[in-house]
Amino acid sequence: MEGLFVVVTVFLLVIITLYKGIRLVPQGSKWVVQRLGKYHCSLNPGLNLIIPYIDDVSFKITTKDIVLDIPSQEVITLDNVVIIANAVAYINIVSPEKAVYGVEDYELAIRTLVQTSLRSIVGEMALDDALSSRDQIKAKLKTSISDDIADWGITLKTVEIQDINPSGTMQQAMEEQAAAERERRATVTRADGEKTAAILEADGRLEASRRDAEAQVVLAEATKSALSKVNEAIQDKELPAMYLLGEQYIDAMKTMSNSSNAKLVVLPADLPAAVRGIMNNAKSK
Repeated sequence: MEGLFVVVTVFLLVIITLYKGIRLVPQGSKWVVQRLGKYHCSLNPGLNLIIPYIDDVSFKITTKDIVLDIPSQEVITLDNVVIIANAVAYINIVSPEKAVYGVEDYELAIRTLVQTSLRSIVGEMALDDALSSRDQIKAKLKTSISDDIADWGITLKTVEIQDINPSGTMQQAMEEQAAAERERRATVTRADGEKTAAILEADGRLEASRRDAEAQVVLAEATKSALSKVNEAIQDKELPAMYLLGEQYIDAMKTMSNSSNAKLVVLPADLPAAVRGIMNNAKSK
């Protein structure tokens, strides 16, 4: 009975020893081994043998790219404007022993480093430059971080600026400013339109007055010419002229009597004498 107990004990001891001495590391990972509390080696993916009870797997590190979300933070620009900025960093651990022994928490350290560097870079830029220069900020951020995290055995693949926007108060102020600018432009446009319309109207009145004056001059010249021709034609022949002028006089009076606002039309008692007076006036001119 005691012999069976010893056999079982030895068998279990062998199983445990084999379990502790054989390590299967999955692809995409590296395990850090400590020997008696001190760093010994890093196990690569596949089958690995270690000394049981002396060597111990202390850390299991992934060699895949790690995505670190950088929390949003308030950043003050060069022109004292508060903006909200956040980012995302892609890192890869190339030396697991440096990552676990060089810094207490490499993820927290990188997040903090990105945040402080981002504040420093944006703090040297004006608001308009910060909002329109994401690629420039990204390049500066990657340069400033890469050297620092290289000491931790970590490579920065890339860092991207997710959002960089003015704060809520600043956005409201910018919207009000934009609205005021649009209203100013609309006012200027309306004023320019009214000015142009007034100029065109004045030009129209001026042109109409000029045309009226020219028409009056032409009419006066025509009347003068007509009277001269009539005077030359009639000479001392008074009767035919009296007949023609009388006929025109009667037609004019008829037109006046048919007018809607004509109330009373007075005809001269001596129509021939009136016509003769018209002729004398024409001759005197």
